[in-house]
Amino acid sequence: MVIPNTKTNKILAILMAFLLFSIPVFSIKTGEVQAASPGLNLNVKSAILVEATTGKILYKYNENQAFPPASMTKMMTEYLVLEAIKNHKISWDQVIPADEYAAFIAKAGGSSSAVLLAVGEKHTVKELYEAMAIYSANDATVLLAEAVAGSEANFVKAMNDKAKLFGMTQSHFATSTGFPVNELGQYAPPATGGDNMMSARDCAIMAKRLITDYPEVLQTTSIPKKMFRVSPRPFRMDNWNWMLPGLVSYYQGVDGLKTGHTNEAKYCFTGTAQRGNVRLITVVMGTDTFLSRFGETRKLLDYGFSTYTMQPLAHKGQVVKGSEQATVQNGQDTVVNAVAGKDVVYPVKRGEEQAYKLKGTLKTVDAPVQKGQPLGTINVVGLNGQPDDFLTPADQQTAGGTLVAQDSVDKGSWIRLAFRSFTHFIGSLFSGLGHMIKSWI
Repeated sequence: MVIPNTKTNKILAILMAFLLFSIPVFSIKTGEVQAASPGLNLNVKSAILVEATTGKILYKYNENQAFPPASMTKMMTEYLVLEAIKNHKISWDQVIPADEYAAFIAKAGGSSSAVLLAVGEKHTVKELYEAMAIYSANDATVLLAEAVAGSEANFVKAMNDKAKLFGMTQSHFATSTGFPVNELGQYAPPATGGDNMMSARDCAIMAKRLITDYPEVLQTTSIPKKMFRVSPRPFRMDNWNWMLPGLVSYYQGVDGLKTGHTNEAKYCFTGTAQRGNVRLITVVMGTDTFLSRFGETRKLLDYGFSTYTMQPLAHKGQVVKGSEQATVQNGQDTVVNAVAGKDVVYPVKRGEEQAYKLKGTLKTVDAPVQKGQPLGTINVVGLNGQPDDFLTPADQQTAGGTLVAQDSVDKGSWIRLAFRSFTHFIGSLFSGLGHMIKSWI
């Protein structure tokens, strides 16, 4: 019979434990998503997947770290151009001649994408906008920035102001194009505190605001190919987003939004796609090759569309339990019925459709109250009563919609209000006497 060596067994046990606990550590590859639950194995610096209508985050990795966004910067430029059109600051048919800055950046190598504008060449705002949104043309972009704000420096200030308003806390803009400042030579804008930087979360915030406030942008970003000029120097614009129909990395439902590439940023892409009533926003930053950004985006979209569904939680006009009536001051009635102001449709994982509940928050309102007037908010309560993760606090507050007045309530007459105050006083008096007598007994 062999007697076990206790000391030897302890040493073997320690070695086995070390090996077991070391395996996960040694298997991690730099730049891949390991902590996120779906295990998509993305080879990126950062990434995020968001449901577009609510801003609910479905997947994230290193989403708050800022990186150079390259031409994804142009999403903010597109927003400000569309805003200027809406406010009649510029018009689609306004003609803009190319200046020396545009001609310079058109010929800049490396990071430049351009429609090769020559000094004095004239194009409409519409033509330049399409060149920016379809082909990411830097020369067209700087002309639009100058048309909107008078100079690129002024435009950049407006970009940073808007980013702050949108809650993009990890963003800084230095140019309208995303073109690196150190490659602009004499045309570099005044010192702005660093080069262009954005986080994946901020890119998603920007994309959500762009397609929500100006959904018409997708009519342009979804164009695979278009001629910029026919003569005398024909130029065809091929969309850099190769996930569009007819292109190499086609993915059903993709209709935007913005690619980006510089040597420092590597290959980036903010995408959006819709299938049925589900619209997703994706961001991948720092992928290795032109095509890999689309491959990593495909993983995110596959996960989003296969895992989540838009679940109806309430219909317009439906009462939310626990928030049936709001208090009305100085009205003919003292309360008004509260109902959902719109259909509440919310992204949930398949199989978890029954896990989400609604909770209303009402405020006291003064008469008169109009039918449909907001009375409060509807909050979506998630698994175990915990809120979900959203792009911004504002998204979380609005994801469930609002409670509105089911009917109108007119302001009460002075006689009615005086009588109501008197009866309330008498009621309070007798209630107080009752409590006093009860205490004596």
